[in-house]
Amino acid sequence: MNRQFIQSISISWDKISKDSYLRNIESIRSLHTLPVTKPVTFFAGENGSGKSTLLEAAAIACGFNPEGGTKNYSFSTYDSHSPLHDALRISRGVRTPGWGYFLRAESFYNVASKEEEYADPLHPSEHFHEKSHGESFLAVAQKQLRPDGLYFLDEPEAALSPQRQLTLLLEIYECAKQDSQFFIVTHSPILLGLPGAEILSFDGGKIHPCKYEETDSYQLTEMFINNRKQLLERLLGE
Repeated sequence: MNRQFIQSISISWDKISKDSYLRNIESIRSLHTLPVTKPVTFFAGENGSGKSTLLEAAAIACGFNPEGGTKNYSFSTYDSHSPLHDALRISRGVRTPGWGYFLRAESFYNVASKEEEYADPLHPSEHFHEKSHGESFLAVAQKQLRPDGLYFLDEPEAALSPQRQLTLLLEIYECAKQDSQFFIVTHSPILLGLPGAEILSFDGGKIHPCKYEETDSYQLTEMFINNRKQLLERLLGE
């Protein structure tokens, strides 16, 4: 039995204009229905392949603010999101999430600022701006990731050291074991190694399941570590 909050994501292409740039994104234009069966789903692939576009649209379709935060956040500093969310159909399971959070690496500064504005005596601010970028990201994870939650994370590793990425991996793993569901865009070979997750590659013109060892993040990292000297000599022409 599929116990996930979100069980599939579909696109109604009749709601997207014929001249929309979304039709030029290969992985997106070939998508009609995307089944979801695992507690953690990774979106992997090259820059510009459509990963963040789909994640962002799904988060907005589920009621999150386009720039991130909990569902209680409602603000806009710059409308950069695509109209894809208007065309998404989210097939939901019988369970309803008890909490949720949308983390966008590129707009986290704005969310951190709003977090201070929204603070009150019952909900004191975490003062993210007083922390380093990496400390702020990890603080969000440790405060916001809870059991029975729905989470959308867009490149959460952006500010994290390898050690802190392992800490985040553990936070995700523990929450997933306690009935949470995650959709995560990442280039991190550390996060992608999470046991039991489904990895969906956006490369090759179609969204498709991918084994960990088949991801570019893993293969390029392995190649660099094992052949660093030869690779750099060839790359730098020395």
